Amino acid sequence: MKTLAKLPVTIVTGFLGSGKTTLLRHMLDNAQGRRIAVIVNEFGELGIDGEILKQCSIGCTEEEANGRVYELANGCLCCTVQEEFFPVMRELVARRGDLDHILIETSGLALPKPLVQAFQWPEIRSACTVDAVITVVDSPAVAAGTFAAFPDQVDAQRKLDPNLDHESPLHELFADQLASADLVILNKADLIRPEDLARVRLEVAEELPPAVKIIEASSGRLPLDVLIGLGAGSEEHIDSRHSHHDHHHDGDDHDDHDHDAFDSISIELPQADESLLLDALTQLVVQHGILRVKGFAAIPSKPMRLLIQGVGTRFDKHFDRQWGAEEARVTRLVLIGQELDAAQLEAQLRAALSV
Repeated sequence: MKTLAKLPVTIVTGFLGSGKTTLLRHMLDNAQGRRIAVIVNEFGELGIDGEILKQCSIGCTEEEANGRVYELANGCLCCTVQEEFFPVMRELVARRGDLDHILIETSGLALPKPLVQAFQWPEIRSACTVDAVITVVDSPAVAAGTFAAFPDQVDAQRKLDPNLDHESPLHELFADQLASADLVILNKADLIRPEDLARVRLEVAEELPPAVKIIEASSGRLPLDVLIGLGAGSEEHIDSRHSHHDHHHDGDDHDDHDHDAFDSISIELPQADESLLLDALTQLVVQHGILRVKGFAAIPSKPMRLLIQGVGTRFDKHFDRQWGAEEARVTRLVLIGQELDAAQLEAQLRAALSV
């Protein structure tokens, strides 16, 4: 019997809004006949990232596309690899003769190192190898010294408490995502000045082993051959990569993770005027320090669904597809931040929209 080669796996990590989903969609759009399965680690109750990926034009039917996108719903791979990740991988391993590659997009709040370590488990290790961990960096955010939108509210509270250390938890998470990287992409390079991009490159390089390459991109547009086929075998050397959160996995108690402080809330609204909705969301971001907004909106008299993705007060939007004939035309949003009050935020949105 012919022995199947190990199935290569690419793990894409990076902070909120860095452009991971855009990168994966670009990779799928340029798959060049490769048979690729995708695991989306969604933070929140709505499969927004999975929905975005299912719209990619990879020449398959919707039924086939839905069959190759697996969503892990609770957003923290470092805590749930045994409960959710392992069964998904076991299913893909059983089908590895029909696959050429697996892509995994982690939540922006997930730690990549424990996920890579999961590939040391015998049942996975015998069938798969981590081709590379790719860390996507939001270059404008790093240039601004924030790593993500509005982390200053988080740091301000921390610095006021003399009993706490003064290192930003966002910086620690950013550093840990870099610590596991085999390739770093400085994304949104077109949005900052060349001298600022050079400074970001130096700052990122300080967190990396010398062998890790750093490349620049705009909207994740890179040749597929640059992103896959790296052959890093990350599971073989991940234990030597030190991170701020290593001590959190010494035992079974995972309750002290820094990223547990982040909330992800889901809000469903009726149809809403586009400009009113974006203005209301901007106000919410400013007032409540919301890091990330993503979802779909139903706009009156528009036959297509409006996709919304926001990092801080910067919003990207476009109409992504027609509403289905039997599909409820509702607005569904996920808001990610710290100490968010779901009822308050929904009430504020409804008041602003008069719904």
